[in-house]
Amino acid sequence: MIYLDYQATTPLAPEAREAMLRWLGGPDGDGYGNPHSAHRLGRQAAGAVEVARDQLAALFPPGGRVVFTSGATEALNTALRSAVGNVLAFASEHAAVLDCAAPLREQGLPFEALPVLSDGRADVNALEAAISPGTGLVAAMLVNNEIGTTNPLGEIAAIAHRHGALVLCDAVQGYGRVAIPTGADFIAISAHKIHGPKGIGALWVRDGVELAPLIHGGGQEQGLRSGTLSPALCAGFGAAAALAAQRMGDDAEHVEALGNRARELFGNWALNGSAEYRWRGNLNIRREGLDVGRLMSEVRTVMFSAGSACASGSGRPSHVLRAIGLSDGEAKSSIRLGFGRYTTMQEIERAAELLNAGAAEQGL
Repeated sequence: MIYLDYQATTPLAPEAREAMLRWLGGPDGDGYGNPHSAHRLGRQAAGAVEVARDQLAALFPPGGRVVFTSGATEALNTALRSAVGNVLAFASEHAAVLDCAAPLREQGLPFEALPVLSDGRADVNALEAAISPGTGLVAAMLVNNEIGTTNPLGEIAAIAHRHGALVLCDAVQGYGRVAIPTGADFIAISAHKIHGPKGIGALWVRDGVELAPLIHGGGQEQGLRSGTLSPALCAGFGAAAALAAQRMGDDAEHVEALGNRARELFGNWALNGSAEYRWRGNLNIRREGLDVGRLMSEVRTVMFSAGSACASGSGRPSHVLRAIGLSDGEAKSSIRLGFGRYTTMQEIERAAELLNAGAAEQGL
């Protein structure tokens, strides 16, 4: 099996798995304490949580706090539901942002999706035209999960702050891979996209920014997210973040080499998204007339995506590919290859051989 779906999830790092084991607990161990309990086992578990929080914080800009969540979707929803004023987002944002439009409008908050350029980057001129003193929040991705395009977050933040609006950054695909730019007021991340466990994410909140709780109950997690934290998930997330910080340069160099080789091997496929402003571990490409379903069925040893994992099986063309101007046919003839730390050059080359042969079988 060749795994090329890193945007959907990443393999669990051995270091993250090891960090989790003690805190999974058991009748003969001491790692099963509730981190919100005052006794010794509880304090030990709470200590593991705070170590993990510090490990995550090391990859964020200074001047903020880390709030653990169940994942980036909850983190994004929490920030959006805390908006005071109109919300602007770009049409290429994740569904976890765009699907908040209806509940926000029910709250009386207008929600507008702004266009992106043909290369997938946020249209800052459209933002300038749409923003007003009534805008409360601007949402913009750091790295797009479907096409890998990067946004000019610094420029977006400057425009938003000039008009008194806060900035929400979906950094799920960028955290631990690239430096997080300053300027955002909320930053959402997910553990399983950086070789950590599934079921946990975090929201970074700039100091002084108000946040309303999405989940009510016992007042845990700084009064913002009631419910018992999992020390095991926190520890795995923290270990994955610490490893990412340690390996960021090496990982980026490795991915750059893989990405350059992949572009050579798929040279007769069209690239979706910017060739210059992108994370090289995401290659979204298309061949006119390609039957992606047939290709997936015939090349079963290569794990790749027909668009974002969140939309798989819906039958609908990717909203991101449509946002950059592709026709339904072009969008449906696109595939996404995602690779990273544990991908080898031999795997990239073998996958290209199989996928190109599969396309050739279709007369392409």
